[in-house]
Amino acid sequence: MKYQGGCLCGAVRYSAEGEPINQRVCHCRLCQKAIGAAFNARLLFRIDTVTVEGPLAMVSSSPEIRRGFCPHCGTTMFSRREKAGVMGVTSGSLDDPAVFSPDMHIFTASKQSWLVLDDGLPQFEGAPPPA
Repeated sequence: MKYQGGCLCGAVRYSAEGEPINQRVCHCRLCQKAIGAAFNARLLFRIDTVTVEGPLAMVSSSPEIRRGFCPHCGTTMFSRREKAGVMGVTSGSLDDPAVFSPDMHIFTASKQSWLVLDDGLPQFEGAPPPA
């Protein structure tokens, strides 16, 4: 399958080939701050399966994670972990966000108190156990 998306203004476009490694909803404070939302709903791909076109600004949000966003409109689209060889794509930046099908919630210890998780998905207070 091919996943496609981009930023609000259209200056940055991306595509990801194949199935994602996983699809998770992250409630950690790092994602909340970086995305500017209560959580980061994202699909994780191998870096070599994601192609990005257009001007992309990058910022380090932690020693391991670099986040990619459009320098024109500010849309955050990516979280990149070089050492692990993976890249997260925000579900809201997909052309068809309906293809996002989360498999779990992670870092729920820091989820927003008003948010009720009643979708039946597995929940982990921190990082999930290794697969």
